[in-house]
Amino acid sequence: MSLIKSISGIRGTIGGPAGEGLTPLDIVKFASAFATFLKQQNPGRRLRLAVGRDARLSGAMVDHLVVGTLQGMGVDVLETGLSTTPTTEMTVIDGHCDGGIIITASHNPKHWNALKLLNARGEFISDKEGKEVLRLAETLDGLPTANCQLPTIQYAEVDDLGVVTVEEDWIDRHIERVLGLELVDVEAIRKAGFKVAVDAVNSTGGLAIPRLLRRLGVKEVVELNCEPTGHFAHNPEPIPQNLTQISDCVRENHCDLGVVVDPDVDRLALVCETGEMFGEEYTLVSVADYVLQHTPGNTVSNLSSSRALRDVTRRYAGCEYNAAAVGEVNVTTLMRSTGAVIGGEGNGGVIYPALHYGRDALVGVALFLTLLAKSGKKVSELRKTYPEYIISKNRKDLTPDMDVDALLAKVAKLYNGMAGVEKVTTIDGVKIDFADGWVHLRKSNTEPIIRIYSEAATEQRANELAQQVIQQI
Repeated sequence: MSLIKSISGIRGTIGGPAGEGLTPLDIVKFASAFATFLKQQNPGRRLRLAVGRDARLSGAMVDHLVVGTLQGMGVDVLETGLSTTPTTEMTVIDGHCDGGIIITASHNPKHWNALKLLNARGEFISDKEGKEVLRLAETLDGLPTANCQLPTIQYAEVDDLGVVTVEEDWIDRHIERVLGLELVDVEAIRKAGFKVAVDAVNSTGGLAIPRLLRRLGVKEVVELNCEPTGHFAHNPEPIPQNLTQISDCVRENHCDLGVVVDPDVDRLALVCETGEMFGEEYTLVSVADYVLQHTPGNTVSNLSSSRALRDVTRRYAGCEYNAAAVGEVNVTTLMRSTGAVIGGEGNGGVIYPALHYGRDALVGVALFLTLLAKSGKKVSELRKTYPEYIISKNRKDLTPDMDVDALLAKVAKLYNGMAGVEKVTTIDGVKIDFADGWVHLRKSNTEPIIRIYSEAATEQRANELAQQVIQQI
């Protein structure tokens, strides 16, 4: 059993003893703490929260507990039912809510689930806010904390219980907002006569993506694993080794494109007409290229994302690329401060501020199809127009008694100013930029290991860079 408490929410496996898995007691405790936090931020106001979930098997059970707990806290609930992460974020914004809870464990296997917490802007709560929610949750354990010796969570009297409003059309509203974007050209897509295959891993992407494609004017949609049963047809993380089925489907059905989303539809992977992977790092790169063609501006991704976005951004005069610490909230914060017109993460997460500040596979699909239609190219031909990089992922196991922070500090000091090193960044672990690639080291929060990502034009060079740093460690 596993239970991981982080600043953005609580994630765990279903079942087991309380405090060791995501049990009903843990769900109630954390939902109570989040409601209390929001009430402290909005004294004297009656709050309204949006709640949505993906299709995983435990979703309905967790949803009932979350909604009931919020009612018990005197919070009104806008219940959207089966939804997606970006749709729930849009619900918070357009539904004029004070926050939201997304019930999803994203790309984790079916025995996992999670509560992800949103602020009134439909964005993940900050590090500081998350720590306060965790502190409040501890009071329900009867544990003393640094600033509070007695429980601070109070439930509502019977006349003040929250009211639930059920609205299950928010995916359609989300699609309408995407279709209304200036850079989404439905007519160009319709004229292209695309045939597109979709793998939604039997979650809510099966409700959203085929519907979106048909509204965009796609001529034919081939649906694969689009029934939202929660019985994931394969490992739900949209990486190449898990996508052999969609690859075969695209080739056998002579499709122009394959579209793959994770269970909560915030990550987008694309498949070329050849059945080859477009590359999850290049989802954001291609969409950013299209956006920059029409609305020049800055871009942002995280430190572990491909250098290709930096290269594409520099093709456009006056446009600058910036890198944030890993984590969506860090990316969106930097996007706001730099006025970025497009950003996201190299895992296939596209953030388009013209719609909202959240990773959104729906807007990614619409912008990519518009780019594809206007380019007149096949997907594989479009892919060749971008810089070629390969990312290698390694790890270094350490002994539990080792001071990882001190070790990373020594690595940073060693490489800072070294010949051939362009830049050393320490906002999130240590990233070392070389002329022909980079290496990013980050410590794990749950294991005595250092994760080591590296990138270069070839896999061999990426591995060489990683091994060079590993030897120094």
